[in-house]
Amino acid sequence: MSSVRLRLTTAQALVRFLSRQFTERDGERQRLIGATWGIFGHGNVAGIGQALVEYGDDMPFHQGRNEQAMVHAAVGYARQSGRLSTHAVTTSIGPGATNLVTGAALATVNHLPVLLLPGDTFATRPADPVLQQLEVPHAGDVSVNDCLRPVSKYFDRIARPEALIPAALAAMRVLTDPAATGAVTLALPQDVQAEAYDWPREFFEERTWGVRRQAPDPRELAAAARALRAARRPLIVAGGGVHHSAAEEALRDLVDATGVPVASTQAGKGSLRFDHPADVGGIGHTGTATADELARTADLVIGVGTRYSDFTTASGTLFAEPDVRFLNLNIAAFDGHKMAATPLIADARAGLEALTGALEGWRVPAAYVAEYTERKERWERLVVDKAYAAEKPDARPTQLQVLGLLDKLVTDEDVIINAAGSLPGDLHKLWRARSPRQYHVEYGYSCMGYEIPASIGVALAAPDRPVWALVGDGTYLMMPTEIVTAVQENIPVKVVILQNHGYASIGGLSESVGGERFGTAYRFRAPDGTYTGAPLPVDLAANAASLGMRVIRAETVADLRDALAEARAADGPTCVYVETETPDTVSPPPPAQAWWDVPVAETADRQSAIEARKEYDRHVSARRRHL
Repeated sequence: MSSVRLRLTTAQALVRFLSRQFTERDGERQRLIGATWGIFGHGNVAGIGQALVEYGDDMPFHQGRNEQAMVHAAVGYARQSGRLSTHAVTTSIGPGATNLVTGAALATVNHLPVLLLPGDTFATRPADPVLQQLEVPHAGDVSVNDCLRPVSKYFDRIARPEALIPAALAAMRVLTDPAATGAVTLALPQDVQAEAYDWPREFFEERTWGVRRQAPDPRELAAAARALRAARRPLIVAGGGVHHSAAEEALRDLVDATGVPVASTQAGKGSLRFDHPADVGGIGHTGTATADELARTADLVIGVGTRYSDFTTASGTLFAEPDVRFLNLNIAAFDGHKMAATPLIADARAGLEALTGALEGWRVPAAYVAEYTERKERWERLVVDKAYAAEKPDARPTQLQVLGLLDKLVTDEDVIINAAGSLPGDLHKLWRARSPRQYHVEYGYSCMGYEIPASIGVALAAPDRPVWALVGDGTYLMMPTEIVTAVQENIPVKVVILQNHGYASIGGLSESVGGERFGTAYRFRAPDGTYTGAPLPVDLAANAASLGMRVIRAETVADLRDALAEARAADGPTCVYVETETPDTVSPPPPAQAWWDVPVAETADRQSAIEARKEYDRHVSARRRHL
């Protein structure tokens, strides 16, 4: 062997390479791959598994229970780390690999980096097929890992050891590119993982990947400033890009200087503190009345780091001013040109700082500030305070009262995690975000089962912050498995299980679109064949306890107040279980302030669907394309 080369297996070389990759932004340097999650099978145990044993001092390892959940944990870690650090995930071939697909889609949709290392079938094909191999009669080079291609921002199959070198470097480039990041997949045939090769030592030298802050083009900046100076009712829509680029202070400086109000998407909530005068709350279908009314009358919408999902635009019906125009500050040109906008392609912080300078001396009219300030105060007083009120301590709490008790308990340090069900809507409308990293609602993919594993990832990234996973019974049943991981490593996550006996969010949606809540309740079959019998005798608290978690049951508002405080003070993983009151008559949630397009049956005999279609046609008539 040459003196300038190291003889290692492909898997050993990959693990050693990953342990020497770093990111740097604004003078802050940290490991790019902070740890590796893994579940071992025949497709990775002798390759990546052995390499992690070989280099255990260089690469921390976490044992997972479900492959999808491991990706969620890595994503939670990456988001809490500001996309400057993430985790790798290794699986066997077959079902272990395909279980990655949902997590990969979530990461890519949300522009969050995660490195996937699924095992693959033999490159040399000594036996064909091998265990868990998908045979494709028309293509010999296809495996189940090809399912990961459309949900990955970069994909490569390492068919020869030496192919790892360009592939690994390309993977790091994509993971650290703020405009292109997402899931990255390196599929690793099991024989290649264990094959030795003479590697150049330079491959293992420390590399620091600079995470760029792209400055705005002067011409685009001038056009953006002109658009703002001409506006009378501008509105900023803060998206996840504000958090990803740590642009919260720059946004606040711009708003303080100009008085432009800020509405937030699910990913952008917390860009301003809830008590900042210009923070008008969530926007879109799950937004506040304050933000949505401002959106309907805005003459200029400034999107900062947002991709304008249908929830944000109310499916094309929200921005109703006939002459409304858009200005998009985004690191990705793809998103910057949406809504036929004037683009400002730049890092969010760099772009906001430049805009603040270019707008020196300009402010929105004082009457506009007075208008949105009064509307915000009215929403807080008449909607949020009323929803959170719990005047009967011996009563069973509603879901909104659970949030209200948490609101009274948490400080700036707490992190609230949620992803699916009826909770995201309630949180977007009502939650008072106190710090940039407190509000962690994954609503790009809205994946049931995300909350518990993500809370573990967040806690690993921020071990000194109380981390809460808010889960309904439907979400809990999807993926409780990583409770075992939290128990095994004594990660002090706080899991709040809200039992309401079914899919509450989809049940309500079903009713509104003529589906009559069909198949959305967790109940026994009634004599007529529908799921309208008694609630199922499922004890989720006992289930969580059986997985090793300490569980506190709360039956009343007073019980819940004490249980939440006890959980927050706990130094180990703790679950608070509460059966919530149906909110139909007791503290109902505030209604949607804007529409969302879910097509309704065009022909039907049932009156519920006929009436729903009339309402649907009314909303569709207001939809427009912004050209």
